[in-house]
Amino acid sequence: MSKPNKALSIFALIVAGEAVFLLPFILMRVFRPIIREAFVITDLQIGKAQALYGITAMISYIFGGFFADKMEARKLLAASLVLTALGGFWMITIPSFESLRILYGFWGVSTILLFWAALIKATRQWGNENNQGLSFGLLDGGRGAFAAAIATFGAFIPSLFFPEDATQVTYEDKVQTMQYIIGFVTVVVLLVAIFVWRMLPGQEEKSKDQEENIVSIDFKAALKLITKPKVIFHMLIIVCAYSAYKITDVYATYAKDVWDYSLEEASFFGVLIQWLRPVAAITIGWIADKFIPSKLILTCFVAMMLCSSLIGFGLLDDLPVLMSIFTFVLMVIGTYALRGLYFAIIEEAKIPLAVTGTLVGIISFIGYTPDIFMSLLSGYMLGENPTVVEYQHLFQLFTLFPLVGLLATLGFRKVIGTRVV
Repeated sequence: MSKPNKALSIFALIVAGEAVFLLPFILMRVFRPIIREAFVITDLQIGKAQALYGITAMISYIFGGFFADKMEARKLLAASLVLTALGGFWMITIPSFESLRILYGFWGVSTILLFWAALIKATRQWGNENNQGLSFGLLDGGRGAFAAAIATFGAFIPSLFFPEDATQVTYEDKVQTMQYIIGFVTVVVLLVAIFVWRMLPGQEEKSKDQEENIVSIDFKAALKLITKPKVIFHMLIIVCAYSAYKITDVYATYAKDVWDYSLEEASFFGVLIQWLRPVAAITIGWIADKFIPSKLILTCFVAMMLCSSLIGFGLLDDLPVLMSIFTFVLMVIGTYALRGLYFAIIEEAKIPLAVTGTLVGIISFIGYTPDIFMSLLSGYMLGENPTVVEYQHLFQLFTLFPLVGLLATLGFRKVIGTRVV
């Protein structure tokens, strides 16, 4: 592949990799305070809707891996984006809670079955054995930059519909605002589908013998690999890292409920968090190729464990808000750095390329179970009118995840023959 085409390929993978999740997740992460009031739902109901997403996604991860090893990424990614955008048109109607749950269940299939394993395999193929940190750092960092740009633009939309006096904002203002934001994002997803179809290179058709060989490798080699300790530890690393990512959903509402930020201020704080993602993922991914990805994963888990302890045990309560913001920023950097690293260690573990798609599906089946329980857990713990006490309880519990992730990373390094520390 020529250099220009290679650059275009990673760019197409980047925009596709985040566009597909704009509707089910980025909207909720950035505009959660407004969504709660426009849809008249609680954090617990949001958790229940996203839990259904997690259930359908888990099933999709397994079967999606087989698709990724047999079909070209361009077809799979474009089809997934179009299906996801169709759900956006439904969301514009501001559906009831029960309908919203069904929509999230649909998105669990549309964003994963044809998409996730194909994206990860294509990214691994784009790089080589010496720059997997940069490859996945570019992917997640680029995805973060794309999401942040969309969120930044969307964050200005409320100012077009909200009166200058925040106390005069009506329910109709909130509904209309969300409809425009959802509509804007839906159109973006459709445009990305067209872009991916036109710009991502196709692949040569495989012969029937090649196809049968791939299916054989899928079942025999991948199922053999799944029992290996290095794969089990890899799953645990992703569970803990992804749990950290899921808890970023409450950062904007924390700003509103604890720091007394307005709806607009809380949304802009959510946007700030998004902009930290490309900085962390790309920088740490580049550094990882100079050292060892799994070693940096250890550092990230330690930093997150310390930060969540400071917040959870109220050690920042008597300090200026700026110190709390700094702690959140540090925890976010660790969180997003992990997203750029936890698939880079596939190469470190010497997983055969031929079963990458299938194995990613199997690893993700366990690794992304936080899609089921993290939103539900945070919803139960925060309740309907959360105060600083409920948030502290949530972060106290969350401290366990980076601890387990730290132990799993040490185990991973030991079984692949790398020095533990």
